[in-house]
Amino acid sequence: MGSNRFSSIKWRFVLVYFLLVFIAMAIVGVFITGRLKKQQIDNINNNMKKHIETMTKTSTYLMEDDWVKNRKEIQNTLNEWRLDSRENLYVIADESIPKIIATSLKNQDKIIGKDALPYEEIEPTLVKKAFLGGNEPEIIKNKNNDKVLSHIAYPILTDVGRVKGIIYMTSDLSDVELTMKESRIILTNATIIALLITMVLGFLIADNIVEPIRDVTKKAEEMAIGDFDQKVDVKSNDEIGQLGNMFNFLTLKLKDTIEEIDIERSKLDTIFNYMAEGVIAVDINGFIIHANPIVREVLHIDEDYKGRVSLEKFPLGAVNLENINYSKVESLQGDVISEIDGETYKIKYAPYKTERDDIGGIILVFQNVTNEYKLDDMRKEFVANVSHELKTPITTIKSYTETLMLGGMEENMQLDFLHIINDECNRMNRLVKDLLQLSNLDFKKTVWNKSEVNINKLIEHTVDVLEISMEEKNQKYVLELGDNSTNLFIDKDAIEQVIVNIISNAIKYTGENGNIFIKTESTNNFLTLTVKDDGMGIPEEDLDRIFERFYRVEKARNRDSGGTGLGLAIAKEIITGHNGLINIYSNFGEGTTVEIKLPF
Repeated sequence: MGSNRFSSIKWRFVLVYFLLVFIAMAIVGVFITGRLKKQQIDNINNNMKKHIETMTKTSTYLMEDDWVKNRKEIQNTLNEWRLDSRENLYVIADESIPKIIATSLKNQDKIIGKDALPYEEIEPTLVKKAFLGGNEPEIIKNKNNDKVLSHIAYPILTDVGRVKGIIYMTSDLSDVELTMKESRIILTNATIIALLITMVLGFLIADNIVEPIRDVTKKAEEMAIGDFDQKVDVKSNDEIGQLGNMFNFLTLKLKDTIEEIDIERSKLDTIFNYMAEGVIAVDINGFIIHANPIVREVLHIDEDYKGRVSLEKFPLGAVNLENINYSKVESLQGDVISEIDGETYKIKYAPYKTERDDIGGIILVFQNVTNEYKLDDMRKEFVANVSHELKTPITTIKSYTETLMLGGMEENMQLDFLHIINDECNRMNRLVKDLLQLSNLDFKKTVWNKSEVNINKLIEHTVDVLEISMEEKNQKYVLELGDNSTNLFIDKDAIEQVIVNIISNAIKYTGENGNIFIKTESTNNFLTLTVKDDGMGIPEEDLDRIFERFYRVEKARNRDSGGTGLGLAIAKEIITGHNGLINIYSNFGEGTTVEIKLPF
């Protein structure tokens, strides 16, 4: 927590201000103290020079060429001269060895007459330079103590330009050092005060800068978790204020954009979830990215499952998500036919790309083509059945015709052959007639000649016509008709055709001494006609296909009975055209029940 606090831009502002002021004060302090020290020392040196020059100009004895001869007078001159307590003055004559001939010190007797060069307060190099004409002052630390003195060796020249002696002067710089020490203390205190003020001002300035940034950051965090109703307070027109205005503008635009994206996403999700085809998208590692409910049901994938999906059980050819070559794009797209859980699917697949134009995975679309394949199979079976139904009578007719053409047959046999040929022609006629009727029903070309018909009378008439067929097989029937006043608005001939077909089938598939029950009743705005027999029944596996064209439970037997295999298909189309329903229920070996519902 502490590291986060000190890594804040606020602390960096304060630190920068602190360092700027500290460096500025340090530079100013060094510059001021240096200049002050130099100025004080220069003033002392200038004063020393002025003292020496004034002394030489005012003292006639120093103007003389022979200083040794006039050393008492020179000493008296020094005694009368008022010098600062920090200054010491030596007069050095140029004898064979430079010697001190006069001094401002009190212990004159111990100093006068000594050699100047080994004396502790006199710098030999400076004396030698002075005898050569130099007079620049130097600051030298005393050899025997910590005093720092400013030394000046001022040469006095004769009229001919020869150095006749040196006035050597020193000045104690302790006051300068004391002044510098006090100056440093003052500057240090000033620096500390300036730094404290800087930190306080830095905090205040940083707060003014950082607080709006914190506000923007906090609002950005709220936006990151989905709350886009954020707005920062703009309190200035500077860069911070411009940042706030831009943030508010960005928030507004982002909110509008997110809403538009949500709308588009909702549309896509709705399309994706409710489209008829199954769609699944997997990445290059085979993990699910998207899968709509259809494909989850096909692949038996839970809604929350996001792991790897194995498609090995589907013959996808080039698509192998376990070991796929994403460098060959052409191998990642195409379509295959696959059977899954008894259903036939056409699976189309193609790669999708990322923003960097790299292949991100594969999208597979599962299109259920079971019905199309069933229809195609039914079409093929229909063509085969029609061909088969026409082939038998045509073969029979051709065979008998060729026999008749050979001649030499008795008249009775010729007549029998002609009857057979006529029966086969009638059979083909019924087949073609039924096919034309189905074609008209399929293409909605049938015009229903509807009128108000008493359904009970129609059923009674049909039963009377078929009663002879029942008597031939010694069958009994029971007729339970409802209200005789029940009238329906129907096409009489079409419905009669249906009733004849249903009762005829009951007679055909019911054995000798069988029973047939015919019943009508009114329920829920529908008239229900039920025809029930106790015949051979229909196997369960054949019930779903009983209304298919040319479909027979026992094809050879049906053909022998003279049927075309189209009766039930026509019956269903007629009942459907009257907005009714027809259903068949049966137990093999126990009988069959046909239920027809027609609206009033």
